[in-house]
Amino acid sequence: MISGPAWSQKIRAEIAKAVIGQDPVVERLMVALLANGHVLLEGMPGLAKTLLIKSLGTALGVQFERIQFTPDLLPSDVVGTMIFQPKSGEFTAHRGPIFANLLLADEINRAPAKVQSALLEAMQERQVTIGGQTQPLPQPFFVMATQNPVEQEGTYPLPEAQTDRFLFKLIVDYPTAEEEASMMQRWGQVTQQPQLSAVSSGAELLSLRADVDRIHVAPAVQGYILALVRGTRTLAEKEGQAKRYLNFGASPRASLALYQAGRALAWLRGQEFVSPDLVQELAPDVLRHRIGLSYEAEAEDIATDQIVAQVLERTPVPAGGKA
Repeated sequence: MISGPAWSQKIRAEIAKAVIGQDPVVERLMVALLANGHVLLEGMPGLAKTLLIKSLGTALGVQFERIQFTPDLLPSDVVGTMIFQPKSGEFTAHRGPIFANLLLADEINRAPAKVQSALLEAMQERQVTIGGQTQPLPQPFFVMATQNPVEQEGTYPLPEAQTDRFLFKLIVDYPTAEEEASMMQRWGQVTQQPQLSAVSSGAELLSLRADVDRIHVAPAVQGYILALVRGTRTLAEKEGQAKRYLNFGASPRASLALYQAGRALAWLRGQEFVSPDLVQELAPDVLRHRIGLSYEAEAEDIATDQIVAQVLERTPVPAGGKA
């Protein structure tokens, strides 16, 4: 039986052949895989978001598909369509690229509402509807989407119902000076992409979830998770506040996400229980896309991460986490 740190190390080592740096993001992606969650990555162009997800799919040894989202994309381009067969005189389902284990939705905010609704069914139900027939998606199934935070023309804001389905929203930042220098030294004269190998499998990933489910979450830590999530809803209440910085707080999916992601992160790091520190570390990635800033907050240029930090500061921290 492989341990969390050992599994993490072999995945990281393989991805490092193609991607330099981004260690916190890589760890969160592995947490999402173990917690059966989807991920939204936001960052400027050229930060290797697409390369990172593609490398992850190769290292996992799962079927990987990429869809470049555009304003003229149709739902049938994603899920598939019914094709008429002249010989038999019948319609048969032609499966789209969504029938994969790991789907990269590149620049997801460029797709119109009809495409988003088709993707929403796949993310929530792990199934799609083609020609009125429901077809299950392969297991495991993950959507990892990217979006550019600065482009506005030709983009469609993701509906709250869809962003809530993402376990994490990760901010991909610029590399450090040392990492960028290493990129130039490694790839400056290289004309071929590095060849990655599969070091895991979909079957192994599914089996590891049983180990994650055995990680203990103490009642005090469960209460802490609830207090954090419900604290965002308190900030959205109108009564007794001179200024209201949130229009709405996080949904119950945030509580479930913190609970399961906490267990996955604890297992990856070789811990036997979820500590409050792990919950605090995961809170921004779980909550930043599940709270809605009010007009007052936007006018004062307040970011969602500042609100999350405020909730963390106000919420009492339980001692330990073993009991």
